[in-house]
Amino acid sequence: MNFTTDLSIIHLFTHASIAVQLVMLLLLVLSLFSWIFIFQKIFTIRGTRGQTEEFEKAFRNLQTGADLNELLQSAANHGTQAGVLERICLSGYREFARLRRQPGLSSATVMDGVRRAMRATYQREMDQVESHLNFLATVGSVSPYIGLFGTVWGIMNSFRGLANVGQATLANVAPGIAEALIATAIGLFAAIPAVIAYNHFSRDVDRLANRFESQMEEFQNLLQRIPSA
Repeated sequence: MNFTTDLSIIHLFTHASIAVQLVMLLLLVLSLFSWIFIFQKIFTIRGTRGQTEEFEKAFRNLQTGADLNELLQSAANHGTQAGVLERICLSGYREFARLRRQPGLSSATVMDGVRRAMRATYQREMDQVESHLNFLATVGSVSPYIGLFGTVWGIMNSFRGLANVGQATLANVAPGIAEALIATAIGLFAAIPAVIAYNHFSRDVDRLANRFESQMEEFQNLLQRIPSA
């Protein structure tokens, strides 16, 4: 007599209760979106870092006001393809040029307007850079509990089924417990990459934010040195 039980993942999934199957599907969907956002952030942060380094290098090589105009005109010509730091500095320079054309404004008032314009653009750009990080954090923190819920539900069903069996054996219990534990495994599979990615990207975003703020200060100092027309 053959007592062999199929404990493959596919068999356990197809024979699990509806509630456990829904939990597994939810976790798989969360894991799929996590990996999509992870790869998006890899390319986004890498591209932003490269554009920032190029702009910083060009900014350090500035010699005259004409060079600054040329640099910012190049940033304006890039349009939507311009880097984050380019857009921040360009917004500040446009506000600087607009306020300088208004008579009676002091240098402090002009620079305060420049600072606010750059800060507003900085906040908008950082919102884009940080996009989807909250999703990764949520998946990393919630997925194990969702998987645990599926596990508890599956084990409850397994032991409830034993009530109709005269003699409980390992063969009776093993499939139900195995299908329940699959939910926890999938929950960890979804959570671990999300947590690692969130921590890694958060450090990268913080470094970029510090570079943006430092460059904003340098750019404002440069604008202050431009003589009045």
